[in-house]
Amino acid sequence: MLEIKRANQEHAQVAFDIRLQAIRSQCIGAYTQAQMLLWTRGKAEDGYSALMDKPFYLGWVQGEPVATGMLDPDNNEVGALFVLPGFTGRGYGKAMLDHLESVAREQAIETLVLDATLNAASFYRACGYVGDEQAIYHSPSGLQLACVPMTKHLTC
Repeated sequence: MLEIKRANQEHAQVAFDIRLQAIRSQCIGAYTQAQMLLWTRGKAEDGYSALMDKPFYLGWVQGEPVATGMLDPDNNEVGALFVLPGFTGRGYGKAMLDHLESVAREQAIETLVLDATLNAASFYRACGYVGDEQAIYHSPSGLQLACVPMTKHLTC
């Protein structure tokens, strides 16, 4: 069972490492090796740690952090949903997404948006998100990646 807890600044590197491992293992084929390396370069202090000030969560299994997820209430956006490679396929990503949607409902957010990676679009569709058109995601670091913008209307 996944235990979801709010992350803090002390968790920034752990969250960054989960992201790095997830991207480098789960995005193979959707993005080039060069894109994945550029996407995962640096360290948490290079800007990722600032995300810990938002509603950012870690999912824990038997005391080990295995999943991350974030809600950006200013933009009604879900992001940073990553699961360690050895823990995929067990429903942890879905559990984290359900948690983020619950937090959004508590904040009276009616519609969520996200930019799905090409390899994750089918996961989000299965969770009720809508979107098929590809776009280009422009990261703060200047990286440009193909993505699928998606939306979901939340019900109470």
